[in-house]
Amino acid sequence: MTAPASAKVPANDAAAAEAAWRSIRESGDIQFAPVPPDPVPVTPDWLKALGRFLEWLLSPLGRLLGGSWSVIEMLMLVGAGLGVLWIAWSLLWPLWRERGTHRRVAEPEWAPLREEALALLEDADRLAAQGLYGEAAHLLLKRSVGQIARARPDWLAPSSTAREIGTITGLPGEARAAFGTIASLVERARYALRPLGADEWSTAREAYSRFAIAPLTVAAQ
Repeated sequence: MTAPASAKVPANDAAAAEAAWRSIRESGDIQFAPVPPDPVPVTPDWLKALGRFLEWLLSPLGRLLGGSWSVIEMLMLVGAGLGVLWIAWSLLWPLWRERGTHRRVAEPEWAPLREEALALLEDADRLAAQGLYGEAAHLLLKRSVGQIARARPDWLAPSSTAREIGTITGLPGEARAAFGTIASLVERARYALRPLGADEWSTAREAYSRFAIAPLTVAAQ
């Protein structure tokens, strides 16, 4: 007896759902219609004309570039190579030029004035004539240092010793040997307390004569 009543329930639920759905659609609070698309923008006539003009103007260039791209590519590679060479030259040329300025270059030779050398020998000979051979050799050494200082003051320092001066590489070999001979004789007389004799004085005098005529080749630093 209860079966017919229960069969009516689904039909009633479906009718209620449809009524609710229609109520919602007809209320107008919710939009169910699709949103209309934005209007397509209209291109102005002047912009179309400008586009046609640019197309007419640039189309030959485009055809030219498209047909000769291999040539343009080659020109670009050549330009890039020239740019690399220019950069390398800009970086290396100053270094090469600076290296060239540091090379040893010969400058005018220097030697003591003949009158100055002769005057020094005369002064030293007067001391030697009195038997003061050590003092005479010391005078030669002192004047020799003065001559070197006037020629190249950058070679000497206030603390330079006679042996250090005798090893200056800028001195010519013969002048360096002569100065070393005079310096060793003077040191022997002063520190070994052994007076110089006439033969040793002659050795010092001859050494100075070689020193006075040996040119000082001034080399660039």
